[in-house]
Amino acid sequence: MSEQRRAIWETYASSWKAETAEEKKAILVESLAPECVYTDPLHQARGWDELSAYMLDFHQQVPGGHFDTQWFVAHHDCSIARWNMVAGDGTVIGEGVSYGTYGDDGKLTAMTGFWDTGE
Repeated sequence: MSEQRRAIWETYASSWKAETAEEKKAILVESLAPECVYTDPLHQARGWDELSAYMLDFHQQVPGGHFDTQWFVAHHDCSIARWNMVAGDGTVIGEGVSYGTYGDDGKLTAMTGFWDTGE
């Protein structure tokens, strides 16, 4: 089960690197429930469209930005992933942890990210 959760997580994580709204949406449909909720210290997005818009804004701030999973564990319908935030040139510009929950169909229903915001 953990391998299936990791595969879904990595599919979701790849959506942060996708460059267009269409590419992001195709990946999100594969890995997230339509009513998914994404939460981080700065923002909350509900559903594919809000999350995709947030990701596109992230790309405006960090061109080519994406997340590389460093460590992942899962059990039952939950997972924790430690990741690096990576700029388009490959420079690690941050690190954090995310907690995910999964629905009966195996897709993510919620993703909650944690990192030090400096506050």
